[in-house]
Amino acid sequence: MTETLLVTGASGKLGRAVVHHLLDAGHPAGTIIATTRDVTKLSDLADKGVVVRPATFDDPQSLLTAFAGADRLLLISTDELSTPGKRLVQHTNAVESAAKAGVKHIVYTSMPKPEPGNAVLFAPDHYGTEQAIIASGMGYTILRNTWYQENLFLVLPDAFKSGTLYTSAGDGRISHIAHADCAKAAAAALASTSNENHILTLTGPELFTTAEIAALASSIVGKPLSVVNLTDEQLIGGMVAHGLPEPVAKVFTSFDINTRQGGFDIVTGDFEMLTGEKPRPLKAFFEQVKSQF
Repeated sequence: MTETLLVTGASGKLGRAVVHHLLDAGHPAGTIIATTRDVTKLSDLADKGVVVRPATFDDPQSLLTAFAGADRLLLISTDELSTPGKRLVQHTNAVESAAKAGVKHIVYTSMPKPEPGNAVLFAPDHYGTEQAIIASGMGYTILRNTWYQENLFLVLPDAFKSGTLYTSAGDGRISHIAHADCAKAAAAALASTSNENHILTLTGPELFTTAEIAALASSIVGKPLSVVNLTDEQLIGGMVAHGLPEPVAKVFTSFDINTRQGGFDIVTGDFEMLTGEKPRPLKAFFEQVKSQF
């Protein structure tokens, strides 16, 4: 019997991609549930036969109703960062509602090494959610996604305009992964027939320092790009001076701090284990998007 699979945040880029992966793999549309706050954003999926339901992470009853009948559930972390701790409350609502609804297995999109000591300011949200899932009694697959290659669009366009990339990451290394690869892995984990518990870290195939990333991008894009290492305080001040709110600047800087401290210094074969494919190299990403720089 085909299990019913549920994807939260299905109107977002990751959630929508996961649903399409499931459909492309032949999973019957009628056994896929897609939830979001505004169901009108999922009319195209509803037209394909996907079951579309409203769900609000701040309303546990809406979650309980939306999750009814699901066997396996993908909990995509929310983007609520403006109020410290609110995202963890939202995730806990979802975990508790999933358990009450009879979900057998939950897949969650986390981050690498979120345990206490991680410098990323929202790491406690992920670690707390992981602990809630483990304590829930449901089977689980926790996917600790490394930063997306596409996140480099947050800094590189302006860096190429000025010719300088500012960082406080020092010689810390990171292995960015393609957004599409994370969607593919999440779909594979959700559609799996295994109920074994796993904590997996999804990474790209190689580690790079910020200087190495800049050099690679420069060689492919064909524009000069130097790297200037700053203190954390200087980096925050520079971002604030360019109009970024200080709390956001501190979050971005915490990424660099964590990189410098080795929090992202990890490469695994977990993506290949889940999908049977190799993750997209960073070089291939730059070759694909170089015209955008």
